[in-house]
Amino acid sequence: MRPVTLAATQMSCSWDVDENIATAEAMVREAAEQGAQMILLQELFETPYFCLTEDYAHLELAKPMEHSRVVSHFSALAGELGVVLPVSYYEEAGLARFNSLEIFDADGSHLGKYRKTHIPQFPGYEEKFYFSPGDTGFQVVQTRFGKLGCGICWDQWFPETARSLALKGAEVLMFPTAIGSEPAYPDLDSAAHWRMTMQGHSAANIMPLVASNRIGHEAQSNIGMDFYGTSFITGYTGEILAEADRQTRTVLTATVDLDEAAAYRRNWGVFRDRRPETYGTVATLDGRRAAG
Repeated sequence: MRPVTLAATQMSCSWDVDENIATAEAMVREAAEQGAQMILLQELFETPYFCLTEDYAHLELAKPMEHSRVVSHFSALAGELGVVLPVSYYEEAGLARFNSLEIFDADGSHLGKYRKTHIPQFPGYEEKFYFSPGDTGFQVVQTRFGKLGCGICWDQWFPETARSLALKGAEVLMFPTAIGSEPAYPDLDSAAHWRMTMQGHSAANIMPLVASNRIGHEAQSNIGMDFYGTSFITGYTGEILAEADRQTRTVLTATVDLDEAAAYRRNWGVFRDRRPETYGTVATLDGRRAAG
């Protein structure tokens, strides 16, 4: 047996960075007190989701890893509490800017960097203005409690993300997120679709998944968005083990046996029976041209 307790969190954010950091720290401490060993905070929790509009002033929010307040603060917290923490932040790297995640082990050591691969561009999600496409590739790291693979928000809509992480040896999937209403389509509520997509990734790859989303109303200029929370944790066949509502600051925990999941994954045969030589179409954009 190799049980691991996972935690998802959700919170609202303001332009008071000190308050955001304090709130996030309080939730990490609460999760640790509940026995959580791998804890997920949401995407870009240091500030509001500044990508609602294109604003050159917000480019100044990017910081090199070594100068990021949230990175230094939460790496120290991971070591203090003995927990694994992926930390989301806006990274400046030379002349480029990335939507990045630094992953810290339970002793506070830095295990790896992931830069968001898929960058969305919709009204209210103006991310191509702020972020270059990630150049790290999908990353799996060995933590004290198991092998962790992470994507960031829009990455979670692509089955290739989860499958790539699984093939690289992930035992747990984590996705920090910022998703809510669609300013261009006010009648669209994607919450159920969002959840079912990731339950499918969990079930198809036979491993637990954690998704942490933000809550609250945020506005910039004439654009407003209501983030719908509903953060959750799945078991290794995609079932919901713990879930939050749409409005409440929440800490969720659930325990999964990673050895049990590994045995089920091995015995079910979906990785044994893969036929990668027939999947070339997936490596094309138009479904016809050969890759390369």
